[in-house]
Amino acid sequence: MRVTSDLWVSALLRRVFGAGGFAAVVKRGATEAGAVFVLARGRQGDIALFGPAPQTSYDSAKPDDRFFSLLGAGDNAAVLEARLEREKKFDPDIWVVEIEAGAVSVEELISVKTP
Repeated sequence: MRVTSDLWVSALLRRVFGAGGFAAVVKRGATEAGAVFVLARGRQGDIALFGPAPQTSYDSAKPDDRFFSLLGAGDNAAVLEARLEREKKFDPDIWVVEIEAGAVSVEELISVKTP
């Protein structure tokens, strides 16, 4: 059984703060099963948006893990924020968590699947 979105986001916040970074919940979604999007900001002004990975990314050996895909990256925050706005219109129950990872990479905090 997969943990609730609320519990998973709380654990992510603890991991980020434990690594010396900063995290904030920008939009709180559905407690039980809201999709989680992570907006990662770097210290050099770069920004990346991660969203739920496609169902084909899941392995039957670890069906309970949450996997993410890189949806966009660069230094233009407006493009990624526009993408998030479209996601919010499609599904108003999403979570948006903004992080600055600190001393670790984003990939150490969330499971990122590459296509």
